[in-house]
Amino acid sequence: MDIPYIVIDQLDPDQQQVWHTYFGDADRPRYIEEGIWRRTQERATADQSAWSGVGDARRRIIHYRYRYGLVPTTAAPAIGLTDLYLYHSASAPAREIAAHHDALLASLVGGGWTQAPGGFLWTRRDLKCRITKYETHPQDIAAGRGGPGGYRSLDTQITSVGYTPPPSVRQLPWDVLSTGFRSKDRPGTPTRIPDLSVLADLRPFQVEIGCGTSVEAGIPPLHRLHEIYRVTDRHGHEPREHRFTLSPTADTLLHEVLTEPEEKTAEFVEMFRACFLAEPTPAMWALKALKDAGHLVGPIITNNFDVLAARAGLDECFMRRYDQAVPDVEWVDGAKALLVVGLHADRRKVQARARERGMRVVYLDPEGFWHDGQFMPYPLEGPQDGDLVCRAAAAEALPALVNLLERQPC
Repeated sequence: MDIPYIVIDQLDPDQQQVWHTYFGDADRPRYIEEGIWRRTQERATADQSAWSGVGDARRRIIHYRYRYGLVPTTAAPAIGLTDLYLYHSASAPAREIAAHHDALLASLVGGGWTQAPGGFLWTRRDLKCRITKYETHPQDIAAGRGGPGGYRSLDTQITSVGYTPPPSVRQLPWDVLSTGFRSKDRPGTPTRIPDLSVLADLRPFQVEIGCGTSVEAGIPPLHRLHEIYRVTDRHGHEPREHRFTLSPTADTLLHEVLTEPEEKTAEFVEMFRACFLAEPTPAMWALKALKDAGHLVGPIITNNFDVLAARAGLDECFMRRYDQAVPDVEWVDGAKALLVVGLHADRRKVQARARERGMRVVYLDPEGFWHDGQFMPYPLEGPQDGDLVCRAAAAEALPALVNLLERQPC
């Protein structure tokens, strides 16, 4: 595979301006795309990990980090993937790791990779792959993590030839692992409301948005990343109910990358490509109108990486983190409510902090999504007693709120 790998060819002048304003010269490195999943087999994850006893301690860690940049072409610059880093770590019973190792070697041979002297490094044009086996993973030794006997670990690192991950990048997924898994909230009994008219009496308010507004802009939902990186086994009816992919013999991700890297990389860059090509939606422009009218105060609180709020002219308070810590929120004194739009579990601590400040928490969420022509229920996890929930789409409810408040000035 050639690096740079072209993601969007020959940008028009408007697209070049979008790149320079919101990606290349932005206040945070939006030209970096990164994701981490750590899945462990233990009592607390039994429903999704098939844990049945102390002998079950499989683990799968995925960390990817991609850098994008402008690439000159004969007619106009393109956006290319300039650095690729994919890290896969599997821990499982020795026989499964042995089978996993054999399968990787077969995939390398089948994919046309060349083995370097020493046997640990393989190359294929602008990609390199390193495989390392451990009786006990060094990270487990350093952290003092024990486990059942008879387990082994195998790490696979795939990078572009010109990129060497610094220690901080290599360490990041292990730091995240040490924070533990995310526990679910116990929901309370919120009040259902037909629309957002209640906000007329809760002005000014702040807003937190999730991926619902991104989906309305044509950006794939986050469970698409779970499909691409084989985070779950994809059986069952709802993506959130899928079981973890933990057995390395059932894990197809590395086989796909090693045998057909060009085809798999096209999937890897889907999310970045969609984010760059998306345009602010009616919901985003409605938030801008609410801000301009003084009803919405403070920055948009978000963990979205699509830049749509910024492109609509709104300041962002970016919350995305891989550990369980949540950064400080830029609260505005006098704000009476927090409107949470299209966000489920990821930033519940923001809502908890709003309640502690005496703010009313109002959710705008259809509590479901369309998948293959079928509406899939996806209930909110975090609403508590006293919260309000409006089951509507942002694209409809937010413009309606603008129209309502235009008739009811502060």
